[in-house]
Amino acid sequence: MGPLSIVALLATAASAEEPAGAVGAYVEADYAYNLARPGNGVTNLRGFDNRHDTFTLQNVAVDGQWDDGSVVGRLTLQVGHTPSTYYLAEPALPGANGANATGPEVWKYVQQGYAGYRTSGGVLVAAGLFLSPIGPEGMAVRDNWNWSRSNLFFGLPFYHTGARVTVPLGDAWSLTGSVFNGWNSVVDNNRDKSVDVLLVHTGDAGSVSLQYFGGVERAEGAPEGQPWRNLVDVHATWAVSDRVSLLTHVNGGFEAHQLGTSAWAAGAQYARFQLADPLFLAVRGDVFWEQVPDGASAIFWPVDWMASGTATLELRPADRASFRLEVRHDQAADDAFFGPDVRGDGLARPFVADRAFQDTVTLGATTWF
Repeated sequence: MGPLSIVALLATAASAEEPAGAVGAYVEADYAYNLARPGNGVTNLRGFDNRHDTFTLQNVAVDGQWDDGSVVGRLTLQVGHTPSTYYLAEPALPGANGANATGPEVWKYVQQGYAGYRTSGGVLVAAGLFLSPIGPEGMAVRDNWNWSRSNLFFGLPFYHTGARVTVPLGDAWSLTGSVFNGWNSVVDNNRDKSVDVLLVHTGDAGSVSLQYFGGVERAEGAPEGQPWRNLVDVHATWAVSDRVSLLTHVNGGFEAHQLGTSAWAAGAQYARFQLADPLFLAVRGDVFWEQVPDGASAIFWPVDWMASGTATLELRPADRASFRLEVRHDQAADDAFFGPDVRGDGLARPFVADRAFQDTVTLGATTWF
């Protein structure tokens, strides 16, 4: 038997033992124009379509999944404005002469990576880096009705690292319990762990999600101390008809600490209309209010509240392609955005916000396989 035959035989044997798997990828490209014409080119506190008057790649991701019925795993790698923005919240911690430092630059290329095992009864145990189950919006644009993300998605956690157990409760219900480092932390910034309980119902006409997330989220040495942060999240989707769908999302929480009580309340309402077979219109309104005691650091925003209104026209000419035209208005309680004459250089002198609102127009395209 020649060398090529041996290689072919080994490849055949290996493929026969491999679990069922899939490899996919997606690309998100956009052009965004901010009518305020910010002098620094930044559309602030927006999420990932955050650059004015330029064509750019918002995110490029490669995704691998495997599931043979018992062994389950997933790895998604990424690069672009999206990970570079949301990983800014990752704790930056020093290393030592025998250990590396850790921070956003170490982890931002990994969107999710976990390994799991499913029992014969359907219980799934998994550990690793997970996208946050809080809220209805996903990391990939293709999974959302709008191109930009709501203020709730941008303010609330993006990812968690830890372990979770999912138990099916009949055909329609599932219950997931998790232990995580906390909010947006591949490496924890304190010595306490957070817990999450998620109950989901999925039916033909829609779905409902009820969730509690609690834990210590402040870094060690924070003036607020190490308070327990409580979060409650509820969202529901309803298919009113074949052409009309509604989605409601409500989130709130509080944290009682040494300087007082920090609290927040947020909500978003979505509607999606199928105008024709390949053409959709989605509208969204959201508001996010935060209470910050004197001397305490804000959890979410540099202002008391943020709100936005968004309308998105989507064309889906093929199963794996989406083209979108979106207009959006952002409003804040005080100056949070940028105009033409921005003070600061973004390096030695931070940019100084000088506008309480911004209006944008975005053209976006995404394809996937």
